[in-house]
Amino acid sequence: MAFPLIAALMFGGTVAQAYGQVQSGKAQEQAIKAQAEQERLAAESRELERQKKLNAAQAANIVALGLSGTKAEGTPASIALESAKQVGLSEGVIGLGERLAYSQRQREASAARTAGEYAAAGTLLSGATKAYQAS
Repeated sequence: MAFPLIAALMFGGTVAQAYGQVQSGKAQEQAIKAQAEQERLAAESRELERQKKLNAAQAANIVALGLSGTKAEGTPASIALESAKQVGLSEGVIGLGERLAYSQRQREASAARTAGEYAAAGTLLSGATKAYQAS
């Protein structure tokens, strides 16, 4: 009679442990997703700041050209256009890097949840085996 009771208690403890592992995985997932969202918002803020500085620099260049009496044709315009293209390319690369980092955080969040679920399944199987052997 004592053996089935011990087996039931062991299994109950195993179920509680498995539940804790699942909840831990979910908590990790939520923490990583929150971190990813904070990083995304910070990246957007940095991008807006870069755009603001770029716009100010371009406006200053246009004003300087106008004040110097140089027409915005030919070489100065070509240089400005090429400069804008290079800045655009640079911004694209920075944006891609930030999007990739965000995607990586999302994958980490999913992996954390899955790891918690697998750990719980392993715990349940191990606990069921021990409970069976104890009975």
